[in-house]
Amino acid sequence: MDKLFENTSIKRAYFILALPVVMSMAVTIIYNMVDTFFVAKTGNPNLVAGVSQGAPIFTLMIAIGDIFGLGGSSVISRLFGERRDKTARYISGYCFYASITCGLVVTALMFIFQTPVLHMLGASPATWKYAREYYLVIAGGATFIIFGLSPNNILRTEGLAPQAMIASITGTGINVVLNPIFISTCGLGAAGSALATVVSNVIADVLMVYYLRTKSKKLTTSIHETKISGKLQREIYAIGIPASVTNIMVTFATALTNRYLIAYGANSVAAMGIAMKVNTVIIMVMVGFAFGAQPLIGYTYGARDERRFRETLRFDLGVVAGLALVLTVLMMVFAPQIIRLFMRDPEIVREGTGMLRWLASSTTIAGIIMVLTTTFQSMGKATPAFWLSFSRQGLIFLIAIVVLSYFFGYTGVLAAQACADVLTLVLAAFLYHKYQPHFKK
Repeated sequence: MDKLFENTSIKRAYFILALPVVMSMAVTIIYNMVDTFFVAKTGNPNLVAGVSQGAPIFTLMIAIGDIFGLGGSSVISRLFGERRDKTARYISGYCFYASITCGLVVTALMFIFQTPVLHMLGASPATWKYAREYYLVIAGGATFIIFGLSPNNILRTEGLAPQAMIASITGTGINVVLNPIFISTCGLGAAGSALATVVSNVIADVLMVYYLRTKSKKLTTSIHETKISGKLQREIYAIGIPASVTNIMVTFATALTNRYLIAYGANSVAAMGIAMKVNTVIIMVMVGFAFGAQPLIGYTYGARDERRFRETLRFDLGVVAGLALVLTVLMMVFAPQIIRLFMRDPEIVREGTGMLRWLASSTTIAGIIMVLTTTFQSMGKATPAFWLSFSRQGLIFLIAIVVLSYFFGYTGVLAAQACADVLTLVLAAFLYHKYQPHFKK
């Protein structure tokens, strides 16, 4: 492992770590497309809208899992760079069992508060049935979804990104197969989409635990190796919570957008649901490279290797921004044809086309923000990581959608994310200037 992080060329080490994550994301993209395709093929806009309204709950669970997955992996990477392997091992054990406990608590809370949560998500009388079906199944599988983020991220700190990729791809592949079976063949509709997601997560979790137990030399699944100091726990949460805020804000932004769009009818919500899933293609590629580079950035920062750290960051920015720009152009040009693949309703195609173009217009900027956010996380800089995570689809997005919808109505709702991205980039530049690393041997 040390050879990969210390002696291998930046480009080679970067792609060895990042490409398996990108491959996992690519398969997840295929799943998102297939899931949206089969839900849309029911021809029921209310069902499509209901699943779109329930989907933020899945994103929320990913966010909670990130507390332990990204928070733990950030601390572990830096400890490996500092040669504190035993401490890193105990952190992996702590995150393993803390994520399971957290998942059980979330399941209980979601069942208890299902009605107010569904109201908050914007479920209307027409979509309530479908949103609730999706919600209840996802809530039942919360523990498996939340837990999976811990081994998935922690495996990569030891250079085991290919094993994490295999587990993710296997789970997602099963999801793709089960989706049409559960949705259409079994007639489960929205609940079928959620059930396929839960089953696939269970299988992926089993594989990741297997790899932790058989391939890892520095990490653990032992309940007897979980005791860590309060200081280390605070470090995990100081990074993990801001990291999770990114996905929590995705949930917030999606729910907020749906609430503003429902006034224009279920078709608008359905069209936005499809456009958001399609735009995920660009987002997932950026996430794959940005998150894939995290172990390398964290290790070089922990080892106080300034040259290697800065070269990695520059290369990461170039790859993410370059690919995002190419994918953005393709989305902008072929937006009508892409939306038509999912639903041929002329109104949904028309609305979805405009929505996709607005969403794609600022994703290159979002990619730069993402790289800087993950860099702060890798460095253990909780404050700037939190503000970037909280702002892009949280505070700044809230202000943008309120102001723009007031002055420009429907178009203002669509333009809110692009406006928020531009403003957040300004904030990111300021924070990097203020918190840029100063290496002292």
